[in-house]
Amino acid sequence: MMNNPIERFSEWFEAAKNQPGIINPNAMTLATATRAGLPSARVVLLKGFDERGFTFFTNMKSPKSLELKENPQAALCFYWATLGRQIRIQGKAEQVSDKEADEYYNSRPFISRIGAWASEQSQPLASREVLMDKVAELEKKYSEANPPPRPKHWSGWRVKPDLIEFWQEGEYRLHDREVYTRDGNSWKIQRIYP
Repeated sequence: MMNNPIERFSEWFEAAKNQPGIINPNAMTLATATRAGLPSARVVLLKGFDERGFTFFTNMKSPKSLELKENPQAALCFYWATLGRQIRIQGKAEQVSDKEADEYYNSRPFISRIGAWASEQSQPLASREVLMDKVAELEKKYSEANPPPRPKHWSGWRVKPDLIEFWQEGEYRLHDREVYTRDGNSWKIQRIYP
């Protein structure tokens, strides 16, 4: 076992990125809940990770963001079937800094930056044409030479892990499970029954 779960995650993530057949190795299920405990889950894309946590970006008016604002507890789950591996992460989410959000936003393709302005995520939409008309208007207003600034309603979240579980598929459903639990500035490591 490794002492540092972030290093272990990095090894497994690299293996997933290099595994044929895994299209989006950074796809992760994000589970959130309302203040009342009503859960919801959806797939988002991991855009960075380090000792501070695991980062994704989104519209801050989206249901996921509204839920994280009122209840910052979150869970992430990666599953790579062809490797027989799963990683579960639990922790508290915090909004990334404006500087981090600006840097990531400005690294996105031009049309993705336009999309962040055009989409009123999860709100009712009369027709797809309404959305595409907004995109066309924004494409007239902005260009590669005059790119749009990051919308104030678009940023990122970092899930700071308190628990990380590494699950390796085993024969006869005798899987291998190692759980890292935060203990101050270090990690407590346990192997648990499948």
